[in-house]
Amino acid sequence: MRQRVLITAGAGGIGRAMAAAFAATGAQVWVVDADEAALATCPQEWSRDLLDVADEAAVAALLSRVKNRWGGLDVLCCNAGIAGPTALIENVNLQDWQRCLSVNLEGAFLFAKHSVPMMKSQRSGAIIITSSTAGQYGFPNRAPYAAAKWAMNGLMKTLAMELGPFGIRANSICPGTVEGPRMEAVLAREAAIKGTTRDALYAGYAAGTSMRSFVEAVDVANMAVFLASAGARFVSGQIIAVDGHTENPDPKL
Repeated sequence: MRQRVLITAGAGGIGRAMAAAFAATGAQVWVVDADEAALATCPQEWSRDLLDVADEAAVAALLSRVKNRWGGLDVLCCNAGIAGPTALIENVNLQDWQRCLSVNLEGAFLFAKHSVPMMKSQRSGAIIITSSTAGQYGFPNRAPYAAAKWAMNGLMKTLAMELGPFGIRANSICPGTVEGPRMEAVLAREAAIKGTTRDALYAGYAAGTSMRSFVEAVDVANMAVFLASAGARFVSGQIIAVDGHTENPDPKL
């Protein structure tokens, strides 16, 4: 039977790499995203929906459609997230804080909440949460993002404990610094705060890993495919970094 895989923020970046990697295994793929233009560029064979992951009514309606069309769900990738503000804590406004936690943390919670009944009924499933190395360390200038990612790991650990008796596994992937537009935006904002250059920051982040390099979205996608596979059938409740071994998340320039 082909795996049935739902990926949030699946039209771009890490999510799109996940969708492509699962599709390459023969899985049925359903992507949701808040970016209508990006969704329009996805392969026609992928099911697609425009969705705000923090809208519970929309999430519940989507999962109802998934159940009606597919009859169940094998893999849920809670991948949606936003970077939030790059600022010192005293300069973070409450609205930006709340939006960052809403998309990252509440989005994962809502999709898990409305997917779990299907997985329980079939007594199988894999939930993969895209966290971050910011969910393993303190991360200066990124308080909302780090707080959300730490909380997502706590959510995952609890899901693993609650759902294990039903044959459902839950794990977190913690990407390090991933090549792409979102990290470029973070680098630009942080360079302005620190009075340095984008290139100097890039070099500092790369030097903070033992492999001296950023990772690519496909590296994260490959881990997701493994965690959803039979080869990982006893891997649950784990926080797995795909980061080239981050030694120093706050490069000193």
